[in-house]
Amino acid sequence: MASFAALGLPPYLTEILPELGDGAARWAGLLYVVPTIFGAIGAPLWGRLADRFGRKRLLLRAQLGLAAAFLLAGWADSLGAFAAALVLQGVLGGTFAASNGYLGASLEGGALSRALTLMQGSARAALVFAPIVVGALSPWLSPHRQYALLAVLPLAAAVMLAALPEPPANDTSTTPSPKDAAATPSPEAAEVAVRADLAAAAPDAGAAAALRRLYVLEFAFVFSTVISFPYLISLIKERIPGTGPLVSGVLFALPHMCYLVAAMAVHALFRTRPRLGIACGFGAIALGLAGHGVVDSLVGFVVVRLVLGAGLTLGLVCLSVLAADCAKGRAPGGLFGSIEFFSKAGAVAAGLAAAAGNDWFGPAAPLVIGTGIALVTVLATVLPSLLPSRLRSHFRLPRTRRSP
Repeated sequence: MASFAALGLPPYLTEILPELGDGAARWAGLLYVVPTIFGAIGAPLWGRLADRFGRKRLLLRAQLGLAAAFLLAGWADSLGAFAAALVLQGVLGGTFAASNGYLGASLEGGALSRALTLMQGSARAALVFAPIVVGALSPWLSPHRQYALLAVLPLAAAVMLAALPEPPANDTSTTPSPKDAAATPSPEAAEVAVRADLAAAAPDAGAAAALRRLYVLEFAFVFSTVISFPYLISLIKERIPGTGPLVSGVLFALPHMCYLVAAMAVHALFRTRPRLGIACGFGAIALGLAGHGVVDSLVGFVVVRLVLGAGLTLGLVCLSVLAADCAKGRAPGGLFGSIEFFSKAGAVAAGLAAAAGNDWFGPAAPLVIGTGIALVTVLATVLPSLLPSRLRSHFRLPRTRRSP
């Protein structure tokens, strides 16, 4: 409900901006990424605040903030006011990261990765259905004013969330019993206890490396998939003249439909081998994007969109599995806020790269860039596992010990 308006209305910016004085919609490209930019900036902060003040409370804050931003955008009568509303949408929103933080505090392991997979399905469903509904309502209510109407959705989501429990606090501190407090440990026992406490408190190098890999994979995945979004319709019209908006919309939605159909089956298949799924996913993304550059028929576009959908599904599901693994022993708000930062950073970088590539070389250029990033990621994922164990150790981060 929260993502419906956030994902369904931006494609209509070229129709909204002329009502606000920008007749040629020159600012559409920039305003498209404004909520993403400010959402990336705010996500880590809101995540840390959720860990401190409660995940449910900050999730409700995100829903109410999104509703307020939609109301302001719907009633804005100038380009500046509308841009300010989109900034507030990015700063005050963050419902997806807040929802994942709530799930991370409530679940763990396979249950968490399954829940994250289902949560991704909500965004995919919005990408499929929201533009269709907004277009259907346009003859009666302009997309601009629909912002105010669709503010009711995050408000309704907040009402439903109010009935959910607050996740249990992950407080590992313990209070010693009087018997334990009365006991006086020997110096040797005290030193052993101090060493054990320091070892437990010191961050594990392997876990830290896994988290950094997750951030890089998240950025690369979002970059290589989102870069094909902005100019896909232009590419379809160039390759298949006379294609109507309905057919173009269905082709745009095909990869997201693949996720809705196959995500849970992919989760069951790759739950215990996410790195293999990541490699296969990026391989399918590279193959699908490269195919976009050569096909010139409707059947060809259907095939390459389905291949891209397979990569999208594999990547999203296996990234959810890796995120669930990294969530063990970590504050979920901060973790998923940081993941959201790298995801949105990838989307912003993809939008900028797509715009630059399209201006210089045409609508096929973003696909070439995305193919290159996906292929590099496949090599980076597969290469370490192919090396002999003697050489593989050189690619591991050294483990360091802290002095007592």
